[in-house]
Amino acid sequence: MRGIGFWGAATATAAIALGVFMASAPPGFAQDANTIPDFLGFSVGWMGNGNEWEPVGPGPGPVQAHPDYPYISNAQAARTGEDANFRVADLDNPSLQPWVVDALRAQNEEALSGAPIFDGKVRCWPHGVPVFLLRPGSPLFILQSADEVQIHLEPNSEVRHVLMNVPHTDNPAPSWNGESVGHYEGDTLVVDTIGIDDRGFMDNYRTPHSRMLHVIERYRISDDGEMLEVGITVEDQGAYTMPWSATRRFRKEVGRPYTERICAENNEDYFGYNLPPIPRDDTPDF
Repeated sequence: MRGIGFWGAATATAAIALGVFMASAPPGFAQDANTIPDFLGFSVGWMGNGNEWEPVGPGPGPVQAHPDYPYISNAQAARTGEDANFRVADLDNPSLQPWVVDALRAQNEEALSGAPIFDGKVRCWPHGVPVFLLRPGSPLFILQSADEVQIHLEPNSEVRHVLMNVPHTDNPAPSWNGESVGHYEGDTLVVDTIGIDDRGFMDNYRTPHSRMLHVIERYRISDDGEMLEVGITVEDQGAYTMPWSATRRFRKEVGRPYTERICAENNEDYFGYNLPPIPRDDTPDF
């Protein structure tokens, strides 16, 4: 990381970090150096609680489980003796446009028929934004520098790049993670993302979105330093009738090193299901 100006988390000092952050603040922006969060780089992993968006406040919120078909994971089934199942979405969320409801209804019918309902990440496709934050069993690692914040996820070594204190470019080409720009508001990292490809999903119910998707994330460490809370606000005039908000909480794991995890290894027949193929490119590009 040294070549692009990132600090190794184990050796960076708070004083150096805060000094560089202050130097990177845009003109006229008075950032208190003492409030800038330190996400501790590769020395700390942030492990998500569960793998669902948590609704916040009034309003429609994220898609959740159908009340008649609560989701039961394999881990929960092992503890309770219940039968594990695939997710069935509640279609009564008022924020969903009709075509999104139709897509979820079709997937509900598949799940209730016993068909496997996995999204592309189990076959090594990128996660996309914002579902990047919902990966179960895999911690986030956040590296910070003056000009860029990187958010690392272990499977397939996926990385999101957040350029700091700059505006969005005009009409960015769609990509899995979109174009993210960020800044600090006191003790909170604010990330604004547009240009997100529509091949991804919003959640583990496989809720689709359009290329008009706009996601704002707010990363804040709890006062005791043990939890990371990420609040998201979603706008997508192509898929939703109104904006909605949710949150995701992560617990701090000290001494948990970043580990390489290559998805395609030993993943030729995932659970024996007939799933989409692992992405590959047979055309040389050199």
